[in-house]
Amino acid sequence: MEPLTLFLGIFFLSLGIILGYFVRQSIAKRNVKTIEARLQKKIERATKEAEKILLEAKEKARSLLSQIEKEEQERKKALFKREEILLKRENLLETKLSEFEKEKKIFAQKVEELREMKKNLEEMKKEVSQKLEKISGLTQKEAKAELFNQLEKEYQKEILERIKKLELDGEKRVEKRAKEILAFAIQKYALPVTQETTTSIVTLPNEEMKSRIIGKEGRNIRTFEKLTGVEVIIDETPETVTLSCFDPIKREIAKLALEKLIQDGRIQPAKIEEKVEEAKKEINSKIKEAGEMAAYELGIVGLDPKLIQLLGRLKYRTSYGQNVLLHSIEVAYLAEALANELGADALLCKKAGLFHDIGKAVDQEIEGSHTDIGIKILEKFGEDERVIKAMKSHHGEYPYESLEAVLVQVADQISAARPGARKETIENYLKRIEALEKIATSFSGVKEAWVFQAGREVRVFVKPEEIDDLGARKMAKEIANRIEEELKYPGEIKVNVIRELRVTEYAK
Repeated sequence: MEPLTLFLGIFFLSLGIILGYFVRQSIAKRNVKTIEARLQKKIERATKEAEKILLEAKEKARSLLSQIEKEEQERKKALFKREEILLKRENLLETKLSEFEKEKKIFAQKVEELREMKKNLEEMKKEVSQKLEKISGLTQKEAKAELFNQLEKEYQKEILERIKKLELDGEKRVEKRAKEILAFAIQKYALPVTQETTTSIVTLPNEEMKSRIIGKEGRNIRTFEKLTGVEVIIDETPETVTLSCFDPIKREIAKLALEKLIQDGRIQPAKIEEKVEEAKKEINSKIKEAGEMAAYELGIVGLDPKLIQLLGRLKYRTSYGQNVLLHSIEVAYLAEALANELGADALLCKKAGLFHDIGKAVDQEIEGSHTDIGIKILEKFGEDERVIKAMKSHHGEYPYESLEAVLVQVADQISAARPGARKETIENYLKRIEALEKIATSFSGVKEAWVFQAGREVRVFVKPEEIDDLGARKMAKEIANRIEEELKYPGEIKVNVIRELRVTEYAK
C-alpha cells in the first residue's frame, strides 16, 4: 500500500503543478491584455488631448498675430498722424517766422520814421523859439521873468496867504523838532554800555595746573576743546589760562567747567565730560535767572515761564558787539520815557521795547528774520496784539500802526546809535563762524564741528564707524573746496578732520 500511495501522491503533485502552471499562464495573459488595453486607452486619450492643445495653441497664435497686426496698424496710423501734425506745425512756424521778419522790417522802418519826426520837431521847436524871441524882442529868460512878474501882481493876495500857511507849518515843524530833541535827551537814562569780548580769563592756583589741564600728550585739552567748542590758550602768563570763542554761551560753559575741574583737582576725560554737563545745566539756570531779573527790573509781571527763558537767552546773544538783553532793557526804558513825554501808552511801549528783539534768542535755530520769529513767539505765548503791532515795526519791515510803534523804533535807534554801543567786527566774525560750522556739519558722517583761531581753523569730528581714514582725507579736501567757493575771507583757513575711535569696557 505504501508504494501505491507514494506513487499516487507523486502523480497528483505533478498534476497539480502542471495545472497551476497553465492556470498561472492564463491569468498572466489576461493581465497583460488588461494592461495593454489600459495603455492603449491612455495613448488615445493623450493623443486627443495633444490634438486639442495643439488646436488651442493654433487658435491663440492666430488671435495673437491678429492682435499684433492690429496694434501695428494703429501704431502706423498714430505715427502718420504725428508726422502730419509735425509737418503742419513746421509749416505754421515757417509762416510765422516769415511774418515776424516782415513785421520786424516794418517796425524798424517806423522807428526810423519816428527818429526823423523827433529830429524835425526839435528843429521846429528851435525855429519857433527863435521867431518868438525876434517878435517879442525878449530872450527866453527875460520872457519867463516877465511872466512871473505879471503873475505876482495878479495873485499877490494868494501868495501872501500861502506864505502865512508856510509860516504856520514851519512852527509845527519846529515844535516837532523840539519834541525830537527832548526824546534824544532821554538817552541819558540809558543803561551802561557793554562791549562783549571774545575771551575769558581763568585764574589758576599754581603753574602745575597748566600741565594737568593739558594732560598726557594733550589728551585733556583736546577733550575739553572738543566738548565745549572753545579754544584753550595756555601761554607764559603766570597762573592764567585764556578761553577764546565767539559764542558767549559756549565760552561761559567752558569757564564754569574749567573752574569746577580746578576745584575738583581730578582732570581727566571722563571728569571733563561730567563737569561740562554740570556747567551746561548751571548755564540754563542762569539764563532763567537773567530773564526773571529783566522782567523784575522793568516791573513786568504775568509772563509765561518759557517766554522768560527765551528772554534770558538774550544775555548770551550779541548784536554788533552789544549785549542784546541789556539793549532790550534799555529800549524798554527809553520807549517808556518817550511815551510818558508824548502821552502814549507807557506800559505798552515798555513791553514792546523789551520783546522787540526776542526773535534773536532762537534766530540761529529757526529760518527767517528775527522780527518774524519774534512775532510768532509772542503770538504763541498769547501776548497782547497791540504789543506785537508796536514791536514788529522797529526795523521798518512792517508799516507803523500806532504811535507806540514809532516810539519803539525811535528808542531802538537811540540805543543802537549811541557812540560805543556797537561795533561791526564781532557780528562779521560770528556770521563767518556760523557759515564755517554750517558747511562742515552739512557733510554726512560728521558728528560735530568747532571753529577756532578767530575763524582761521575748523576742527571736524567724524563718526569712526561711518568714515574711514581715506574718507576723512577726502572730506577735509571737500570741506576746504566748499569754503573756497562759498565764503570770502582774508588769508587761509585750516581744516582738520579728526577721526577718533573710543572703546570702553568695565571690569566687574
